[in-house]
Amino acid sequence: MSHSTDKRYRYIYKPALFLACLVPLAWVVAGVANAMAATNLPVPGLGADPVRRMLGIFGHSALNLLLITLCVSPLRALTGNAQLLRLRRMLGVFACSYALLHFLVYVGPFQGFDGHAIAADLVKRPYITLGFAALLMLLALAVTSTNGWMRRLGRRWQRLHRLIYVVTALGVWHYWWQVKKDIREPLLYAGLAAVLLGWRWWRQRRTTQQRGTTSSSALPTVPERT
Repeated sequence: MSHSTDKRYRYIYKPALFLACLVPLAWVVAGVANAMAATNLPVPGLGADPVRRMLGIFGHSALNLLLITLCVSPLRALTGNAQLLRLRRMLGVFACSYALLHFLVYVGPFQGFDGHAIAADLVKRPYITLGFAALLMLLALAVTSTNGWMRRLGRRWQRLHRLIYVVTALGVWHYWWQVKKDIREPLLYAGLAAVLLGWRWWRQRRTTQQRGTTSSSALPTVPERT
C-alpha cells in the first residue's frame, strides 16, 4: 500500500464516512431541539409522533449500515481494492450504535422504563425478542472488533464475527414482522440481505471446492503396475 493511499483513507475517506454515519443522529438531535423550541434548524421534523419517528430512524439506520457492511467484501472482490476493508469496522460499530439507540428509545421514551409494559410487549410481540437477540449479538461483535480482541481470540475471532449474518437475518425478520400491511420495504431489505448472504455462501463454497481441487492435484501419483 502506497503512502498516498494510506493518507487518503486515514485523512479523507474515514473521516468522511464517520460524518456520513452521524447524519441520522444529527437529524434526530436537531429535530428534538426544534420540537423543544430551542432552535430553528433546517431539518425535517419528527412529525406528530416524534418517539415513533426516532425509533424508525434509528432502526432503519442500523439495518442500512448492516447491509452496507455486508457490501464491503463483494465490492472488494469486484474492484480488487483491499483497502475497502479498512472501512468495515467503522460501519459495523455504527450499526451497533444505532441498534442500541433504537433499543434505548424503545425502553425509555416509548415505554417509560416500565418493566411490566416491556414484559407484556415481549409476550405479545415476539419480533421485539428477535430484535433484542440481534442487539446482544451486535454488542458482542462491537466489543470484540478491536485489534486486541483479534489477537486474543485468534481463529475464533473470525467464527464469532460470522454472527453478522445471523444478526442481519434477525434484523430483517424483526422489521418484517412488525409491519402490518405494506411489506414492500421489508421485502426490499429481505431481497438485499438474501443477495448478500447468498453471495457469501457461493464464495465460501467456491473457495472450498478450489482448495479441494488443489489438494487433490498435489497428491503424489502412484505408478501403474505392469
